[in-house]
Amino acid sequence: MASLVLEDGTTFKGRLFGASASVSGEVVFQTGMVGYPEALTDPSYKSQILTLTYPLIGNYGVPSDEDGEFGISKWFESSRIHATALIVGELSQNPSHWSSVKSLDQWLKEQGIPGLEGVDTRCLTKKIREKGTMLGKLVVEGTPAENILFDNPDSRNLVKEVSVKKPRVYNPDGNLRILAVDCGIKYNQIRCLCQRGAQVTLVPWDYPLDVCDFDGLFISNGPGDPQHCKKTIENLRKIVCVENPKPVFGICLGHQLLSLVIGAETYKMKYGNRGHNQPCVHKGTGRCFITSQNHGFAVDPKTLPKDWDVLFTNSNDHTSEGIIHHHKPLFSVQFHPEHMAGPADLVSLFDVFLDAVRDFKMGTANKSGYFLFKEFVRPRKVLILGSGGLSIGQAGEFDYSGSQAIKALKEENIQTILINPNIATVQTSKGLADKVYFLPITPEYVTQVIKNERPDGVLLTFGGQTALNCGVELTKQGVLEKYNVRVLGTQVSSIEMTEDRKIFVEKMEEINEHVAPSEAAMSVEQAVAAAERLGYPVLIRSAFALGGLGSGFANSKEELITLVTQSFAHTSQVLVDKSLKGWKEIEYEVVRDAFDNCITVCNMENIDPLGIHTGESIVVAPSQTLNDYEYNLLRNTAIKVIRHLGIVGECNIQYALNPESEQYYIIEVNARLSRSSALASKATGYPLAYVAAKLGLGIPLPDLKNSVTNSTTANFEPSLDYCVVKVPRWDLSKFLRVSTKIGSSMKSVGEVMAIGRSFEEAFQKALRMVDENCVGFDHTIKPVSEQELQIPTDKRIFVLAAALHAGYSVDHLYELTKIDRWFLHKMQNIVNHEKLLQTYNQDESLMPPEIALAVQRYGGSDQSGTELAVRKLRRNWNILPVVKQIDTVAAEWPAHTNYLYLTYHGTEWDLSFEESHVMVIGSGVYRIGSSVEFDWCAVGCIMELRKMGYKTIMVNYNPETVSTDYDMCNRLYFDEISFEVVMDIYEMENPEGIILSMGGQLPNNIAMSLHRQQCRILGTSPEFIDSAENRFKFSRMLDTIGISQPRWKELSDTESAMHFCETVGYPCLVRPSYVLSGAAMNVAYTDSDLEKYLSSAVAVSKEHPVVISKFIQEAKEIDVDAVACDGVVIAIAISEHVENAGVHSGDATLVTPAQDINHKTMERIKSIVHAIGQELQVTGPFNLQLIAKDDQLKVIECNVRVSRSFPFVSKTLGVDLVALATQVIMGEEVEPVGLMKGKGVVGVKVPQFSFSRLAGADVVLGVEMTSTGEVACFGENRYEAYLKAMLSTGFKIPKKNVLLSIGSYKNKTELLPTVQALESLGYNLYASLGTADFYTEHGVKVMAVDWPFEEESDSPNKDKQRNIMDYLEENHFDMVINLSMRNSGGRRLSSFVTKGYRTRRMAVDYSVPLIIDIKCTKLFVQALRQIGQAPPLKTHVDSMTSQKLIRLPGKFKLTLCSFYWGGHGVSFYDAIVFGICCLFIPPEMPAAADAYTHPPPLARILSPQTGQVQVVSHLQPSPFLHPLVGQHILSVQQFTKEQMSHLFNVAHTLRLMVQKERSLDILKGKVMASMFYEVSTRTSSSFAAAMQRLGGSVVHFSECTSSTQKGESLGDSVQTMSCYADVIVLRHPEPGAVEKAAKHCRRPMINAGDGVGEHPTQALLDIFTIREELGTVNGMTITMVGDLKHGRTVHSLARLLTQYRITLRYVAPKNLSMPVEIVDFVASKGIKQEEFNSIEEALPDTDVLYMTRIQKERFVSKEDYKACFGQFVLTPHIMTGAKRKMVVMHPLPRVNEISVEVDTDPRAAYFRQAENGMYIRMALLATVLGR
Repeated sequence: MASLVLEDGTTFKGRLFGASASVSGEVVFQTGMVGYPEALTDPSYKSQILTLTYPLIGNYGVPSDEDGEFGISKWFESSRIHATALIVGELSQNPSHWSSVKSLDQWLKEQGIPGLEGVDTRCLTKKIREKGTMLGKLVVEGTPAENILFDNPDSRNLVKEVSVKKPRVYNPDGNLRILAVDCGIKYNQIRCLCQRGAQVTLVPWDYPLDVCDFDGLFISNGPGDPQHCKKTIENLRKIVCVENPKPVFGICLGHQLLSLVIGAETYKMKYGNRGHNQPCVHKGTGRCFITSQNHGFAVDPKTLPKDWDVLFTNSNDHTSEGIIHHHKPLFSVQFHPEHMAGPADLVSLFDVFLDAVRDFKMGTANKSGYFLFKEFVRPRKVLILGSGGLSIGQAGEFDYSGSQAIKALKEENIQTILINPNIATVQTSKGLADKVYFLPITPEYVTQVIKNERPDGVLLTFGGQTALNCGVELTKQGVLEKYNVRVLGTQVSSIEMTEDRKIFVEKMEEINEHVAPSEAAMSVEQAVAAAERLGYPVLIRSAFALGGLGSGFANSKEELITLVTQSFAHTSQVLVDKSLKGWKEIEYEVVRDAFDNCITVCNMENIDPLGIHTGESIVVAPSQTLNDYEYNLLRNTAIKVIRHLGIVGECNIQYALNPESEQYYIIEVNARLSRSSALASKATGYPLAYVAAKLGLGIPLPDLKNSVTNSTTANFEPSLDYCVVKVPRWDLSKFLRVSTKIGSSMKSVGEVMAIGRSFEEAFQKALRMVDENCVGFDHTIKPVSEQELQIPTDKRIFVLAAALHAGYSVDHLYELTKIDRWFLHKMQNIVNHEKLLQTYNQDESLMPPEIALAVQRYGGSDQSGTELAVRKLRRNWNILPVVKQIDTVAAEWPAHTNYLYLTYHGTEWDLSFEESHVMVIGSGVYRIGSSVEFDWCAVGCIMELRKMGYKTIMVNYNPETVSTDYDMCNRLYFDEISFEVVMDIYEMENPEGIILSMGGQLPNNIAMSLHRQQCRILGTSPEFIDSAENRFKFSRMLDTIGISQPRWKELSDTESAMHFCETVGYPCLVRPSYVLSGAAMNVAYTDSDLEKYLSSAVAVSKEHPVVISKFIQEAKEIDVDAVACDGVVIAIAISEHVENAGVHSGDATLVTPAQDINHKTMERIKSIVHAIGQELQVTGPFNLQLIAKDDQLKVIECNVRVSRSFPFVSKTLGVDLVALATQVIMGEEVEPVGLMKGKGVVGVKVPQFSFSRLAGADVVLGVEMTSTGEVACFGENRYEAYLKAMLSTGFKIPKKNVLLSIGSYKNKTELLPTVQALESLGYNLYASLGTADFYTEHGVKVMAVDWPFEEESDSPNKDKQRNIMDYLEENHFDMVINLSMRNSGGRRLSSFVTKGYRTRRMAVDYSVPLIIDIKCTKLFVQALRQIGQAPPLKTHVDSMTSQKLIRLPGKFKLTLCSFYWGGHGVSFYDAIVFGICCLFIPPEMPAAADAYTHPPPLARILSPQTGQVQVVSHLQPSPFLHPLVGQHILSVQQFTKEQMSHLFNVAHTLRLMVQKERSLDILKGKVMASMFYEVSTRTSSSFAAAMQRLGGSVVHFSECTSSTQKGESLGDSVQTMSCYADVIVLRHPEPGAVEKAAKHCRRPMINAGDGVGEHPTQALLDIFTIREELGTVNGMTITMVGDLKHGRTVHSLARLLTQYRITLRYVAPKNLSMPVEIVDFVASKGIKQEEFNSIEEALPDTDVLYMTRIQKERFVSKEDYKACFGQFVLTPHIMTGAKRKMVVMHPLPRVNEISVEVDTDPRAAYFRQAENGMYIRMALLATVLGR
């Protein structure tokens, strides 16, 4: 260990590496992300302690010190390390690079330089930034700090120490003589001069200069204060201060020396400029360049003499970066144009210098000409093309980029028009674009919008490939030219250069860059020939495709032909590429403006090698294994390419880089924003889309501000001081028959991004984000398989974990996977640490704190053990995460936005937690079933909260979303949505509350855990969320309020499952209790279906039961979205499904307002919604799904959160449900809306499928969702809307040929009128044989076609008939209608390939429009009949505006004038076009006077609505409970199962009322006598509390202070008390005493325990607890542990449990087992009982573990007691063997049988059990007293 001590006393502890020596020097920081060998050998760092802000250092090792050209070292900048010491966050132990010969650690040891790792370098950087550069010393542990003195390098002449001692000549044959003064020269300066033909003589710093010795003079960089170089200044003065000097060029210190020579002044900067991203603006042209810098002194430009001018200025701190003489060839720069390390943007200054030298020698004057820019005309109205429905390869990232573009244009006061049919997006919401058209993004519709709106600009690069292709088409058709619409940003000609492979290759050859060898082919023959020339294996791709659509590897001619034939269905051109499998794939995001300013914002490295599509790869940013040379080589190439293609805005370039050398190929350029742009924006904090939109308007990049720092320019390259890992999410298990192999075609449906200060931290975080059930890099998920390592699948990363765990070596794994060894070593670290952790899993409390910290630093979580126990330990040890900002500048400048992440690699927080915020949890990763619609809800919620004056916190980790945009909320935590992390943030921020209902299912899953930790959950109580989500509770609730539901049952063996299905009748829906290995839901039609399903897909067992419910066929499904306040429903939106019930609601076609629901049903739906809202006490949003059949309504499910259809109904019906819900949740008063009727338009929402991406997947609609997105359009009727929506998904209206293939007879008959209609519309109908026969019989003209028979090839003699396959391959059909035999819902499990499957699959592969649902077929044909072709645009239907138009009454005299619109004059003609006399009201309305300026007090939010304190004076008792009124409660045998059930319902209701703080006056005026002859805490207190909460009072009777002392009998005491009280609660040590006393009692008496006899109320509360915790008692295994002989609780409980289907297990000391009479009684009821010797044995199948204490008071002798004591103790270690959903109960008090550590386990229910005692006793008292 060692410490860095600063002069102000601050100390940073860390681990020592390199040499073991204590040193001192000046502490400085450098923000470059690569180039540590160059930096350490840079003489300018002499005597400085160098801190690198990027935390992962040493990744690519250190190369050998070999000489390159001119005898100059190839890799280093001088002959040794000049820095005094190195400070880093983390040192790489296992470097990986082809050039590396040693590790950084070894190199520092050899050079005698110490290093310190494990320091919070961000904290140190901020300290230097705020206090200025400081002196510091690195002190090795054991050395007294006072022995090491602070050394101030500024007091010495450092130049003298680093300069050469005698002259040396380089490149003696050069034709220009350059004399270089060595003040600490970097080798690359010599190389740059020599490479340009100069002979360089290097001379010492104080060498006397003679004009005759050189043609030009060069002054190098160097360390320290320039004032010390008096000698050099004197020497220079003789050369410079003459009439006609020879050319002079100075760099860095050379620049300062030249300034001092001419009389200017220098000063020491606060902390200097050191890094690779300093923007410098050239004075003449305004061009901005990115430069590499390393200096602590600067020149004061105000002191320059006349005839001198500033040459460059730093855009960030405005310091002077260069000077130039007006007419003499003298100039110098402060930055390092020779780069090394860093960008080479201005290396051409060496050419300028040598040209000047040449000109001077020849006697010619130098030419100076400035670059002039053309004036750019601002557009006034811009059309933005969106991306349509989310599909694989084109997902939520375009919502994010489009939203940013709209914001950017609005800032410039430009009117925006958006076309996007994706209704779930944020960009299509009110308040963003001025007008949104929900229309297909096709040239036809866009043309109509252009005609209607007359925009003068269009943006094509913000809507993915859809928008790009549409824009290219519009340009070709001449539409844009005809209507004078300019393409903003990148021009279509440039787009075509990147899209058309052949042109692209030619363009690259023009600038001598190389594209991976590849040929374009227009036919199958050409493709085969190309592959022969390139050599197999080859990669096939189709041109003009997104996300590698229609691509794959071919290893042989046969594979090639199959792939190519399919590709030609999508495109006219395919590309055949040479395979570079195994090369690294690197990506750069590049930004360029119209004035040629160019930057690369982010570079990324794919962890998976080339051959796997970027969208399928795990990606890390910034790149980890590139050295400075490679990093900047690819950066310079990127800039060169982008300039050559003329791209304006943003684009990305992908490279293949050879892992063994510097060879690279360009793979492709995307001239638009892409998925990686969204990732790069979020990874760096640089808002790419926003900047790209501004650049499209012709604004120069240097004029834009960095929106994170608010002070520096946007023309810079972000430096990161953290590491980002992106992992894709696949949902392949949702599809039948899809291949799980991943490769060049994209299949992932979403992605996550994790941020950490080490790779391991970010990597494991990301794996948990992708799947909340995963604990990280887990080796137990998949077995080792070498094949899967070589041929990757979606789960390969877990196979890798298993392989590392099994002991595979990194080298062997590299050969198998070609994943760079650096990453494999990092993964190995995780596995090694995991193994170390295993040694502590007996008892977590033995784990040393440093191990616990390491778990977190390696990216582990609290789930590495028992979560709450680990959490408690971690908090006790104060191991907490720190919050760090992402500020784009590695802490060099202060940040203003709060873009945050949590890390365990740090010592200080980047911000303080003073103000209160409201926390909103986002939706997490996009997956099938949870996508952009939940982001819309989360964003809507934040916006509404901000309007209401609250500060907001968003937690989300999905880089594709708008909610993670830096300006959406006050604080953005880009981190996991897990209990652990949300709780960590909650404890730091202490917000007013958390809103969980806006992010879909993920936040709901952690509701109960948060609630149990006392988090303030705003909105519906988590208890109620649980009531809706727990099947049993929800079902019971529906029964209670009389609402019907399909019959269902949870079963755990095949036999009982079959029995149930026969009882209710097939078909039945089968769903696993939680989805195992991707086994999805299915519909069984017969016993054999069920059997096959239960045996293959789901292993049914006690641990994994299945739920089977009756599947209702031919029914209509209805979706209801609603908002309620305290159970009172205030808004309802109803949508109906077009398809029959059984199609997942996410895949169904939705229509709203509902068209086919009659008034009676409507009213019934409303009453159901009101009843459920009331019962669940909903506050906020909820959603119901109902099935309607034969006028009967059944409820399928209820989600107490927003649903997928919220944005659709909100936008169609014109009421923003999310805003409404947010107001309600925050306790605002709102006007009820009632049933939302809409404004006369009908909306139809259609699913967007991505089957074409998923090779082999069967195209079926069923109970599992398979769509990846949705679109919605509006119409005056549903037909119009449906056609537009279908066209939006890429469907085309058929021209002439239609193929029919219809399964069952029933469907054929139902479709007859539809088929006749198709015929009458003039279509040529083709059909498969059976279908053709049926329709021909019914007089429809149909041509029969068949499938080819397999045996055809054997009989070549007969004429070949054209078959379905031939027709499909030739694209003969315009539409295929295929209805399978199986009705909706069924998924075939067999691998049998049906003809129907082949028809559907081929239709998809050849892009033929396909309809596979009968109801959709009918609707589509009806629409064709009514409307015919594509419906025309109708502005009032298709668009939604953000402004309100107010028509003014009366006539107006119009004067010709121009009114101003956002700073641009608008002519009278425009005013007419915009609609006469509209007053535009800007969206920002001033706040009303009575609006809250500050948030309302919290009490108002959490308590019931003020002014209406509800007093519940009467509960409706159930008729079942009448027999108990006025009765004694003495034994459990009194209760029937029905009575218990109703008693529990009463208790449940009372519990919720108590939790809502409602006052109850049910027993007002009643008195209870509490008579306890034995000590008691819980029973006596809970009875007393129960009575008082019900409004009654209590009289206490105490044995020691009563007449019992005088000998009064129990009977007399009871009789006396019954005179004063209405009910008596009695406990007595003698068994049977209570029963005896009851005989003398006139009032009802309740037995509170009689010795070892009974304790009925305890048994009731125990069963109530099981029911509340697990949902049901039936089917449970209950294990009782402890003193079963004396425990009256277990006696009553065992008797009472016999009313349910259960199994009992007993674990007891030998002589304390369950009494025989109880065992016999239980057996007589047919209940299975088992005995075990230890808890561990009984535990695995246990659902309820009922612990009891060994009762000391029941033993005669101490010895007997001691013998039994402490045999069975429950510890956290034992709990690891229990089920995830088990509960631990205990009647309490406990002695030692449950260790205190178990209390934090979420399964420990004993204190909740004690609380339940009060509710059960409330219910009993209320019942017995007849209320």
